[in-house]
Amino acid sequence: MKTSSSAVSGCVAALLALYASAAPADWTQRLEADLQRIADESPGNLGIYIKHLGEDEEVSLNADRLWYLGSAAKVPIAVAVLQGVDDGDHALSDTLALRVEDKVDGSGQLVWQDPGVEYRIETLLTEMLIESDNTAANMLVRLIGEDSLNERTRENMGGRGVERITDFTQVRRDVYGELHPDARDLGNMDLVRIAAAPFSQPRYRAVANMLDVPTSELQAPSLEEAYDRYYARNINAASLEAYGRLLEKLVKGELLSESSLTKLYADMKIDSYDAYRLEAGLPSDVPFIQKTGTQLGQACHVGVIDPAAEDQATTVIVLACAEHLDENKEAGQAFELIGEAITRTVLRGMDD
Repeated sequence: MKTSSSAVSGCVAALLALYASAAPADWTQRLEADLQRIADESPGNLGIYIKHLGEDEEVSLNADRLWYLGSAAKVPIAVAVLQGVDDGDHALSDTLALRVEDKVDGSGQLVWQDPGVEYRIETLLTEMLIESDNTAANMLVRLIGEDSLNERTRENMGGRGVERITDFTQVRRDVYGELHPDARDLGNMDLVRIAAAPFSQPRYRAVANMLDVPTSELQAPSLEEAYDRYYARNINAASLEAYGRLLEKLVKGELLSESSLTKLYADMKIDSYDAYRLEAGLPSDVPFIQKTGTQLGQACHVGVIDPAAEDQATTVIVLACAEHLDENKEAGQAFELIGEAITRTVLRGMDD
């Protein structure tokens, strides 16, 4: 199935084709050298996967290991929901009522709405992807079921390289559960109240207070240690190679109908330019679908350059994850440098 987008004008398509044709034959080696330099200068660890579909060439760094996805897991969730739409299991116009057990802290405003308020599935998809609303994500996981989500995601990623995806409430319970086993039974609004405390020691104490235990009974010396233990379990994690397979099948029209793909592209910001992370290093006139993920000491940015190009001649899959660094400033700087390297070697094929 071939797809098209009104966001890609003839002028932009021609410009991208010019960029691609200008890239020298050794662009992969030059890009590898640039990425290695960026990784060497990064204060943390980087994972990178880049594939030019038009040339069937890829460059990667630490892409075969598992990386915690954070909110980047919302793209596989959206794909699974839209596959359900295409299969007739539900419609974008169907509604879901907000429940207390859906509510979770983090991005988005749905957590503050009254239980019982109904939202269309298409609205929840937009809130989950554009606003990165965690409560909207929880509602959609409830819609399709966690087991079904994971079955679809494993298949969409080629059957390997991905671990179990949970809802975002379970993430909180699992992290705080590293502090005390009773934290795994905390209610949704208990978790929201804990998140109101500043990071990190005040929130560490807030967990103890919510459980009505002294901090001396907590089983990790800090909240940072609790997160590190959680990450080591590889829940909500995937290799960048596996995630790249999902994005490749997506843009080739192998996963969704044209209408569902158009909806997904819109919610992944194909018509906007945020100058953030990877996109800050890319030309502002290049179509780019994307999703970021951020959690303590972890960050990801995944996307596809020119996803609706005819025959994917100028389509480039880009994934970057980072760990053991400031998830905002330091990760953002590293990702921007990766975007600049892609622009220089893949899109324009010329030196600085």
